Amino acid sequence: MSKLVTQSRTAESKENSFEELKQRIHNKLVDKLDLSRVGELEGETLRREIRLVVEHLCDSEDTLLNRNERERLVNEVLDETFGLGPLEMLLKDPTVSDILINGPKNVYIERRGKMEKTSVVFRDNNHLMQIIDRIISKVGRRVDETCPMVDARMADGSRFNAIIPPLSLDGASVSIRRFGANPLKLEDLLNYKAFTPEMVMLLEGAIKARLNIIISGGTGSGKTTLLNTLSSFIPNHDRIVTIEDAAELQLQQDHVVRLETRPPNIEGKGQISATDLVRNALRMRPERIIIGECRGPETLDMLQAMNTGHEGSMTTLHANSPRDALARMETMIMMAGFELPLKAMRTQVASAVDLIVQASRLQGGPRKITYITEVVGMEQDTVVMQDIYKFEKQGVDESGRAYGKFIATGIRPTFMQRLEAAGVRLPASAFRERVMMED
Repeated sequence: MSKLVTQSRTAESKENSFEELKQRIHNKLVDKLDLSRVGELEGETLRREIRLVVEHLCDSEDTLLNRNERERLVNEVLDETFGLGPLEMLLKDPTVSDILINGPKNVYIERRGKMEKTSVVFRDNNHLMQIIDRIISKVGRRVDETCPMVDARMADGSRFNAIIPPLSLDGASVSIRRFGANPLKLEDLLNYKAFTPEMVMLLEGAIKARLNIIISGGTGSGKTTLLNTLSSFIPNHDRIVTIEDAAELQLQQDHVVRLETRPPNIEGKGQISATDLVRNALRMRPERIIIGECRGPETLDMLQAMNTGHEGSMTTLHANSPRDALARMETMIMMAGFELPLKAMRTQVASAVDLIVQASRLQGGPRKITYITEVVGMEQDTVVMQDIYKFEKQGVDESGRAYGKFIATGIRPTFMQRLEAAGVRLPASAFRERVMMED
């Protein structure tokens, strides 16, 4: 037992010495850099030049490093200088989907649906704060004691959120939702059995026929990925306006106007909300409006847009089922401050929304479209809905992953005439009641 403790202390002492050496070399590098010359160089040329300087500084230090340790030291100093320090290693790994930092010494990642702790650490909270500032300053955001929370996008499109002391008690807390440079395509989602070919045919037809679609789901269920994928069916000539808090959508069309909300400044002024952007978007002659996520009063303006000639619009919202999605929309409409009668509110929702696509993240990590539900209309005070396709969970396998089957309910959508008018022909067999696929 004492031998293990001794080995642990030796390893910890060695790691501390390595960190001190890295910090010393980094400080010397900053003192040595000719900033006027650095400004003239770019990209790989600059990195190559600085690498030579760092290697020379390593030689000047009287240390006993083997080849691997020396290479690691040089790379980490370069990452501190040009990149995001300890995060660089994780950001270069394509299998990492989420990075979660709970203070400087606890860094977790999600890989293939499983959460695991990493050996990555920051020197202290100040080191972590430097990295946070480096990320958010690139997109014009700030974080300090007066504004201790920040939402931003990273260079690769990933969603970045940080909350710092005094709100976060154990040092700064950071969440990075990865959104890779090569977003998942339709074929990838089909290979992962997120949905079936029949479901894709219906969704493609719905988008081409300009149906209004709501994508609902819980956190991390793949709503934004699905919205990105489905947007590929929008014709290239349509004028699209996207509205987001932190720009994540990567639309492939040519005619796209991207808008992003703005938080208030240090005096509490200058905020531009999603509601402001939706109202402005209506004056920009859009053919489709896509809101990254409805989470407040902008929901009412979105429904108004869907009802006033902007068919084919899409948005996402947090909800656990299609029926919950409608209830949540009612709650968010109330946030706009208007005392609308319940029936008027539901009539507005029923006439605006054509289709609700429910995305879910199941036990063990698999993400599925669990419902494609049509909003039929109103019957007295109730919004009438019908499931066209659904996924039924059957159990959990030995590895802890949920499995189940995709089912066609046998209901033919009422909007089939709209699909046919848009030139979309779906075979009758696509809606025949049966088990379409088992996973």
